Amino acid sequence: MSEVYTKVLIVGSGPAGYTAAIYAARANLEPVLVSGLEPGGQLMITTDVENYPGFSDVIQGPWLMEQMRLQAEHVGTKVIQDQIVEVNFSQRPFICRGEGGTTYKAETIIICTGAQAKWLGLESEMKYRGFGVSGCATCDGFFFRGKEVAVIGGGNTAVEEALYMTNHASKVTLIHRRDQLRAEKVLQERLFKHPKIQVMWNHVVDEVLGNEGPLSVTGVRLKETKTGATQVLPIEGLFVAIGHVPNTKIFKGKLTLDEEGYIIGSPTTTETSVKGVFAAGDVRDKIYRQAVTAAGMGCMGALDAAGFLQDEGVT
Repeated sequence: MSEVYTKVLIVGSGPAGYTAAIYAARANLEPVLVSGLEPGGQLMITTDVENYPGFSDVIQGPWLMEQMRLQAEHVGTKVIQDQIVEVNFSQRPFICRGEGGTTYKAETIIICTGAQAKWLGLESEMKYRGFGVSGCATCDGFFFRGKEVAVIGGGNTAVEEALYMTNHASKVTLIHRRDQLRAEKVLQERLFKHPKIQVMWNHVVDEVLGNEGPLSVTGVRLKETKTGATQVLPIEGLFVAIGHVPNTKIFKGKLTLDEEGYIIGSPTTTETSVKGVFAAGDVRDKIYRQAVTAAGMGCMGALDAAGFLQDEGVT
């Protein structure tokens, strides 16, 4: 089995991971980036990106991540296609084991494993993901100007997404499987008062309906949870807001996590509960969850790691 040693090991390859790699490489730290199960992260399933600074025209998510990877490699990052499945933070250098059996030894680690949106699990939902079905209103809401959309969920995220979409959509329908929301009362009050929003209680999405070519959503078939009766709601956009799951399973018991599994760290740096281990991006950010904020935190992670190595006298 092979062994890799590095001063900076970056786990994950979304905007946070690649940006951390770029900054660490430019600091002559010769970082190693292990790409993970989904190289490129959530942007690999995002078609049109219009809110990443620096591009006047719409760009494609996979293209943006490819450019970030090429830039990271160009400045000196070693990118390895592997997935970390086990970690040992009890001593330095830290030890991580890859799925293929490779052992990674690192003086510092920057965790950028991200989070995944929870989905309904419908085949039709998967079919139209990126073509009218989205997991992020802030990311994609602009594309639904003047259209009727629906948001699924009953917590803070769903209500916030519904309220946000009123800035773009002509009508927003919040679909919830129960007869009351879990969201904070102040958010509920804003929701119920908004003239553009209607709430459909006790309903679940049975199927996403749409056109074949080009792929586009035209509606959803809803099922009433108590009677089983179905109806079609005509919409052009569906936002699934039933939560996110941070990719932190292998860090349970190794780092301090909150009740949802997000990494807890310093409010002003990317430090975690273990000195020398840093975390950036959606793996610790449950509020903003944007590519640009993840990239910013990746930059912070690299600078924090560089400062730590300097303090420790690692050259």
